[in-house]
Amino acid sequence: MFQFFISAWALLLGMGLLMVGNGLQGTLLGVRGEIEGFTTFEMSFVMSAYFLGFLGGSRLAPEMIRRVGHVRVFAALASLISAVMIIYPFLPETYVWVAGRVLVGFCFSGVYVTAESWLNNAANNENRGQALSLYMIVQMMGIVAAQGLMLAGDPAGYETFVIASILVSVSFAPILLSISPTPAFETTKPMTLRQLMETSPLGCVGMFLLGGVFSAQFGMGAVYGARAGLSLVEISTFVAAFYVGAMLLQYPLGWLSDRMDRRFLITLAAAFGGAGAVMGVISGGNFGLLLVAAFFIGGMSNPLYSLLIAYTNDYLDFDDMAAASGGLVFINGLGAIAGPVITGWLMGDAVFGPGGFFIFVATLLFAMAVYALYRMTQRAATPVDETGTMAPIYPTASPVALDIAQEIAIEADQEEKNEQDVA
Repeated sequence: MFQFFISAWALLLGMGLLMVGNGLQGTLLGVRGEIEGFTTFEMSFVMSAYFLGFLGGSRLAPEMIRRVGHVRVFAALASLISAVMIIYPFLPETYVWVAGRVLVGFCFSGVYVTAESWLNNAANNENRGQALSLYMIVQMMGIVAAQGLMLAGDPAGYETFVIASILVSVSFAPILLSISPTPAFETTKPMTLRQLMETSPLGCVGMFLLGGVFSAQFGMGAVYGARAGLSLVEISTFVAAFYVGAMLLQYPLGWLSDRMDRRFLITLAAAFGGAGAVMGVISGGNFGLLLVAAFFIGGMSNPLYSLLIAYTNDYLDFDDMAAASGGLVFINGLGAIAGPVITGWLMGDAVFGPGGFFIFVATLLFAMAVYALYRMTQRAATPVDETGTMAPIYPTASPVALDIAQEIAIEADQEEKNEQDVA
């Protein structure tokens, strides 16, 4: 593991800075939108635009890399991100912000694809699982750290936007100056959605619902805080609580995943996350309860991403796992695009007001829990000793990271099978 860190420290540092910039601009726009007088529904389109661009980037970035190479793609996309973050405060118009978010989402998706290809190249079979875990931790820590930087300047001014732009600009310097070799790039053709749905209905439905939950917390959490009248410190802490929960509860849920019926664990995780959202609805503005609500929503919904992938893999041959990951990313992306728009409508004064944020999240998570229970009645559970390994992965990752996670799962399962054959 130390050898991996030595070879990949520039990548990890660069991605950490990128995630700080990404986490900062999402929260900052939610607060600045309130200052500029944007309606909740307008902000929902701004936030949804990121996921539209991200989904498009995940499809187009591989072809861009094949044409001009990793280094040029990474540098070009990171430069565009930096430029857009400066544009936001100068042109506070809905259409400008929507276009900017589409471009930023597209660029971040391409940056992730490029960086994660380097990650896979820097790791080997012995440390790939630890490398992916470290990479995911760096991502989450970057988003959490970004919330603290919200206090570095006045969101009504330019300083914080400039900080986000500088962080992104600086982030690609250590990566591009690294002596790491440029990796070969290959992608797997995705499995058709029909095949995927026939293989794992729960995996597909769960990923679609989870896309809405994740995009709501990532895109609309700060908007909720601003609409609910939270202070800047409280908004930053509230958003950070989602990702703190994700980091702390990923391992316990992963440990349980390898020891029980995954459908039952999906039911429990979704139900606990839904209960956390209900706590937010009935909190009456109590900030302590809001933090607990955010912690459980993030702590359950983010690990559910890995859990649903692992569950789907239980019904796939090794050769089909990588192909299935592309389809799951696409389904999750569709849910993510719709999530902020529906949340914004529910948060309107004519519907539920700010509490619509938690109502939306609770509805999706409880729906997932109910559907998982239903699926338990439709076919027998896969024996625990025949299930695959759950690799850590978060919704912020690109299809490349999913491919890495699939490789880890396949390698772990094959090793276990070989040990059983020897015994």
